[in-house]
Amino acid sequence: MLFTNDTEASLSAAVELANSAEHPDTLTSRGDLDAFLAAHFYTGRVDHDGRELDAVRALRPRLRTMLLAERDEMVAHVNDALAAVPLNARLIRHGDVDWHLHAVSDDRSLPERILIETAMALIDVIRADEGGRLGVCADDDCDAIVLDLSRNRSKRYCSTTCTNRNAVAAYRARRAAR
Repeated sequence: MLFTNDTEASLSAAVELANSAEHPDTLTSRGDLDAFLAAHFYTGRVDHDGRELDAVRALRPRLRTMLLAERDEMVAHVNDALAAVPLNARLIRHGDVDWHLHAVSDDRSLPERILIETAMALIDVIRADEGGRLGVCADDDCDAIVLDLSRNRSKRYCSTTCTNRNAVAAYRARRAAR
């Protein structure tokens, strides 16, 4: 394991949320947000209203910028995020999740908690100098973010759809060349 479980979970959630803005947009309703929250375990307050959905949707470009930034620029984005939200750091254990750090109180808004959890995960990325684990999908027609947590740093595509499309294209190109 490269990062702790909570860091990997926060990075995965941030990548999925940022990628939800790609075509087609997959975060257009409160039901979509509920599905995202079911897949990514965020504790604390969830308002389940249109304002919250709009605020989470508005957060996506900022997350994309943070996730794809070069190391020194990433530091600036992380520091901006940490300065924007009042912090209340504490170690906590809940459910099946062992001790981990919550940096803000559970009554802060969902977008604030997502932003800070992403910033906290990026602190680990910065400290380990592992920014190369985040990049843009190698498919020419896709701009989604790729999170490569593989041991050999071999992940190039954001999804099996992009992987398969490129494998088929490469196969057809090899066949045509014969």
